[in-house]
Amino acid sequence: MSLAAATEIDVLATARRNVVGDYVPDASEPYMNPEQLEFFRKLLVEWKQSILNAAAGTLQQLQDGPIREPDLNDRASSETDWGIELRTRDRQRKLIAKIDSALRRIDDGEYGYCEVTGEPIGIGRLIARPIATMTVEAQEAHERREKISRDD
Repeated sequence: MSLAAATEIDVLATARRNVVGDYVPDASEPYMNPEQLEFFRKLLVEWKQSILNAAAGTLQQLQDGPIREPDLNDRASSETDWGIELRTRDRQRKLIAKIDSALRRIDDGEYGYCEVTGEPIGIGRLIARPIATMTVEAQEAHERREKISRDD
């Protein structure tokens, strides 16, 4: 697993811990009831804030000054680390757009339903991936079609 993906999972796990109070959505409840929607809204907002806080830290480190390693190998290593960090932040910038889209879907009453089939995505999948827009089956079919078109 890449460092960026691991960081994304860690940030989501932290957001999930910060949101979970007395309520955790359950599949036995009516699907996308007001409590569930509020839980996911809080989770998404917390996740976004965590990403923005991490990005602010990166920006501050960049502003603190250039890399000044006397040894060429150390400098190259530091520049590689910065490159990875900046790619991670770019990935997270794209993630913020997906989080904002999920928040809009909550407002529009479309959150939790597959954009392809219209079926419920499922509480478990949404807790694991709150920005999911498709059921597992629709996502797998999409990925198969994408792979076939890439192979052509």
